[in-house]
Amino acid sequence: MKITLSRLSTKDLATLAQRLINTSASGNYPVISNHPLINEVKSMYEDYDAVYTKPTFSGKGRDVNSADRDRDIAFTNLKSYLNSYRKMSSLPNHQYAEDLYHIFKIHGLDLDRMSYSSQSAQMKKLIETLQTNENIQKLMGLSLHTAFSEMKSKHNAFETLFAEQAEANADLRQMKSASVIRKDLEKTLKSFLTLITAMKDVPDWQSLYFDINELTKAGENSTSEIKKN
Repeated sequence: MKITLSRLSTKDLATLAQRLINTSASGNYPVISNHPLINEVKSMYEDYDAVYTKPTFSGKGRDVNSADRDRDIAFTNLKSYLNSYRKMSSLPNHQYAEDLYHIFKIHGLDLDRMSYSSQSAQMKKLIETLQTNENIQKLMGLSLHTAFSEMKSKHNAFETLFAEQAEANADLRQMKSASVIRKDLEKTLKSFLTLITAMKDVPDWQSLYFDINELTKAGENSTSEIKKN
């Protein structure tokens, strides 16, 4: 019974292990149905099955990017309005717009082009400054309190999503990697196949050997098909 387990794809290895387990647990072969080695194969397979298709990242990147774009738009709209308003000296509360735009200058007019972390740090300070009593009055005098609230809520929504993404990615990285578990599964399967081969001339083991041998041939053939393709 010859098969190079390390050459099997992740899915083919999982398929072979599942087939070996099903055959051994079919009830047709009492000699192996409750053998400690097949129980070990089951345990290794369960661990492997849980992680071999797991993603590397959480998949929340698109949502985070969308949330960042939303806060960029809210920031840019408010900044642009103040910049335009302050240039119209004939408009009421013109100085309010000049004062508030100066605050934007202090914290960075290009926040929307910064990295996530840099933008978050600067926007946090910008929001803190804008929501002082004095500046809230100026925003209200320009009918911009709603626009400011929207910018703040978009920023908070981004921070929430970013934290969820970081937590999800950390959880994935803490899971035992498929490559490590695969080595354990290969080792256990090799021991199992070696046992079956060693016992092939014993009457109660012969039929089991032939069935297992067919399964390993199918597994080996799957590797050959990959090479041909």
